[in-house]
Amino acid sequence: MSNYDITKLSNFKLDITNNLKLTPSNFSNKLVILFFYPKDNTPGCTTENENFNSLMDDFNKANCTIYGVSPDSIKSHEKFKLKLKLNFELVSDPENSFSKIFDVYKLKKMYGREYMGIERSTFLFKNKKMIKEWRKVKVNGHASEVLNYINNL
Repeated sequence: MSNYDITKLSNFKLDITNNLKLTPSNFSNKLVILFFYPKDNTPGCTTENENFNSLMDDFNKANCTIYGVSPDSIKSHEKFKLKLKLNFELVSDPENSFSKIFDVYKLKKMYGREYMGIERSTFLFKNKKMIKEWRKVKVNGHASEVLNYINNL
């Protein structure tokens, strides 16, 4: 999926926090980070959101917009965003349709149990084209790694 062009995706329109919509037009003329995470209010996902948020000034200086994506409802996202004082929007993908496009909705295993869920992944777009992807992301240091990549473009 490297160098994937967002305009070739189906004409998607997803609900995001602040009564906004995520559409292909959100990817115009700037850098956009989409990071997929499993669930609001879980330890790893909370840390990942906080890490991106703590670097928002630097991402803003790089003219970069961030969207966190999970299957949670907008209501859950709004509470999560308020609780963590997040300075970026969260995307609701309750049917995992967007996650499936990016092939991050995967069979996972935990404690011997198999289930379908989100594989933590991040995608960077520039002018609607994917320029970098991170798969099977480990939370610690990831937001800084993404920022360093952007600063070295």
